[in-house]
Amino acid sequence: MIEDLKKWFVDHPTSTNIIKYLVWIVLVFVFITWIRRILKKKLPNNNIKYKSQKGVEVIGYVFVILITVSYFTGSIKDLGLAIGFLTAGITITLQEIILSIAGSFYIFLVKVYKPGDRIEINGIKGDVIDIDSIYTTMMEIGEWVSSDNYSGRIVKLSNAFVFKGAVYNYSRDFPFVWDEFNLPIRYGSDIELAKSIVISVAQKNLAKYVQESMAEWKNVVKEYYIEDAQVDPTLAITMTDNWVQLNLRYIVDYKKRRFTKNILHEEIGKMIEETKGAVVLASATFEIVKIPTVNLQDRNGTDKDLN
Repeated sequence: MIEDLKKWFVDHPTSTNIIKYLVWIVLVFVFITWIRRILKKKLPNNNIKYKSQKGVEVIGYVFVILITVSYFTGSIKDLGLAIGFLTAGITITLQEIILSIAGSFYIFLVKVYKPGDRIEINGIKGDVIDIDSIYTTMMEIGEWVSSDNYSGRIVKLSNAFVFKGAVYNYSRDFPFVWDEFNLPIRYGSDIELAKSIVISVAQKNLAKYVQESMAEWKNVVKEYYIEDAQVDPTLAITMTDNWVQLNLRYIVDYKKRRFTKNILHEEIGKMIEETKGAVVLASATFEIVKIPTVNLQDRNGTDKDLN
């Protein structure tokens, strides 16, 4: 039987080469999987562990390409020519995959985003939890839930989207965002007291974010052509038909928008109640100034006024 098997290999050189090629490919993937498991167990830092595993994966792809070229061209010297013919043949049918792979290299080299960043891409917002050679995986936020809460859906997006539109990164260079809310105060209230309440609560709860964001913003100014920004809480007043509107604008950690807004509302509301009516929140109400007179006539032609 062994002699028959040897004879078959001799009589079928093409099949033999294909089998050898497949064996080498399987060995490469087995070796890569083994190395990744060792790195996962031995490396303590999640960031280093993740990057090391991805690096080993890329090296594995390079070996697969080299083995493929050497088997199907006969010489590794023909690598450039072989890749040229190969690319020309599959570009049309695999253009999305090729663009995705190119996008993965672009993401890592240019550092568009990394695992742990909060981004918005192709209209989808979420936290990046994985980046492989083809897909970016995100934990979605928003959609049917309010504010920046997780929806519970895990979304996979092609890496090709980094070439097709804007990528909004909430955390890469400046992990803070500006937020604001409006506070309607009834006419006749002590506006100065209302202003002092809002500013004092804002300064008390936002001092940490202001200090941290000032340091981060200095790095942004050094890196990009941009002017200095106002990071202290600011208050603007608008006179409307129904109330005096106080607009508070402030800076906050991008992951703590909802929590911070809730704290501000609670404390401002309590302090307004403690003013014993000196400051009153306004609401949309309608005042009827005068009821119009309706003139009716009975059958005899006599006028009757209805008030």
